[in-house]
Order: sequence, then structure tokens, then C-alpha cells
Amino acid sequence: MNAVRSTNKNSRCDPPEAKRIVIVDDHPLFRKGLEQLIHSDSAFAVCGEAGNASEAMEVIRRLHPDLVIVDLSLPGANGIELIKNIRAEFVKLPILVLSMHDESLYALRAMRAGADGYVMKHEAMTNVVQAIHEVFNGRPYLSPAMAAQGIPKLTHRQAAGQGAAPSRFEGGRMAWRVWQRGGREVAASEAVGSYWGGWRSAAAKG
Repeated sequence: MNAVRSTNKNSRCDPPEAKRIVIVDDHPLFRKGLEQLIHSDSAFAVCGEAGNASEAMEVIRRLHPDLVIVDLSLPGANGIELIKNIRAEFVKLPILVLSMHDESLYALRAMRAGADGYVMKHEAMTNVVQAIHEVFNGRPYLSPAMAAQGIPKLTHRQAAGQGAAPSRFEGGRMAWRVWQRGGREVAASEAVGSYWGGWRSAAAKG
């Protein structure tokens, strides 16, 4: 089946330069609100949506979008399984997670499954458009709360040999950007890179 520009008849999806996005979330009102938020940036167009994993795969196959936004709490197959399925079939398709889960373990699992970014739903109003820009620019994005408190600490424990290394981050230097609580953007690639390097070393020894 040939790819189509949209499944929702959104005219913003027609121009070939439009960055087309698919939203996967089981709450229609949230999808609509997120769509309006994303459309505040003229560079992006929400061109399809789905309420569960099976619908998501069908929409992605039809549209071949430029980015997929995935909620982790989906009926049936959860968001982690969906990310794995997307990554297996669409290796280079960017995936941004938008989740209510604030535990760092969820962010870690999502990234290891193949996600390129993780945003907390309660931060979506201020951070989701920025996150989309970061992911499109090849810079994985981590929710400020996770970057400040969760993931660095967890990866440090992993580097000490208490877990498996994430294959998603094998090789290359990852340019991460995080936000401090005061809102000042800082480059954190060296610090996070050292964590991933520790992970790789621990995995190699294991």
C-alpha cells in the first residue's frame, strides 16, 4: 500500500516539507489537546492518531510519518512493546514517549526499547515542542525531572554492574541536552556519555 499524507484530512500535512507526526494515546481528548499544542509550531503537523498498539502500527504503515509520539499506558500491548515493534519494522523512525509515569525506570525501559526521548505528561505544555525539535535534530531528549534526578543516578548503578547495558546506545557519542530546574539549558553530553561508557564496559565484562 502506498503511503498517504494523512489519515485525518489535515491540510497541514499536504506540503511535502511538513514534518508529519502520529500520536498514540488512548484518550481522545488528550490527543486533541496535544495536537493543538503541536500545531502551535508551524513546522509540525499531526497527520494520524491511534488509541492502541495495533491501530498505531496500521497508521504508521499507511503514513510513514516523520515521528511517532507514544504513551506507555495503552490497552492491550503496552507502549514499551509498541516501541519495540516500531523499532523492529521502522529502524530510523524517531519515537518520543509522552508518559504520566515519573519513575526513572519507565524512562530507562523506554529508551532501551528504542525511544529517542521521554517527556512527562505534566510537563507537556512547556516541553513537548522543544522535545520534538531536539529529536528531529538528532539529539535524544529527556524530561527535566528525569534528567535531574532519575536517569543519571540509575545509569551510574548500572555502570557498577547491577544491570544490562542498553543496546540502543551502543557506539558513538550521544549529545544529550538537559534542563536545570531554573530553566537554563546546559550541555550534558560528556557526563551522560561517561555513564553509557560505563554501561558498555560493564556489559563487556559480563
